[in-house]
Amino acid sequence: MSLSYYQLSIPVFVRMLGNLSALLDKATAFCSERNVDQGVLLSARLAPDMFPLVKQVQIATDQAKAVGFRLAGMEPLKFDDTETRIDELKARISATITYLQTIPEQALDNAPNQTVVMPWMPDHPMKGDFYLQHFVIPNVYFHVSMAYAILRHNGGQIGKADYIGEI
Repeated sequence: MSLSYYQLSIPVFVRMLGNLSALLDKATAFCSERNVDQGVLLSARLAPDMFPLVKQVQIATDQAKAVGFRLAGMEPLKFDDTETRIDELKARISATITYLQTIPEQALDNAPNQTVVMPWMPDHPMKGDFYLQHFVIPNVYFHVSMAYAILRHNGGQIGKADYIGEI
């Protein structure tokens, strides 16, 4: 039995974003225990030319929720990208998960027949299945991984099991 595009993406996004939210719970505890300003942690990055933690979370949610409007034809879920606290990022993740859970399973069945054009790369249209498998899924994993790495690098008491989640 082969998995549908829905099965390969939406439950994966819900799980990874849930794990990201749990990582942010540990970040909150870390800030509280060590008297670290959350803004300092949210602006942390691994390299000068990479996005900070706050942006990693924003992009992970943006990539996941984009499937709803780009492939399922749903009304887009919009955020203002104004989060400055961990609880605001957790609310964003929660809203994204709720939105993803409204996508009907059959809504992605037509993905191979769709064309997706990203606003910043109008000359590089992608077939819907390529967009999902080779753009969105890797991007969600990448940005959740970067958030994990930033938290770990800054002393967060997290490990691989926190990233993967409960087995």
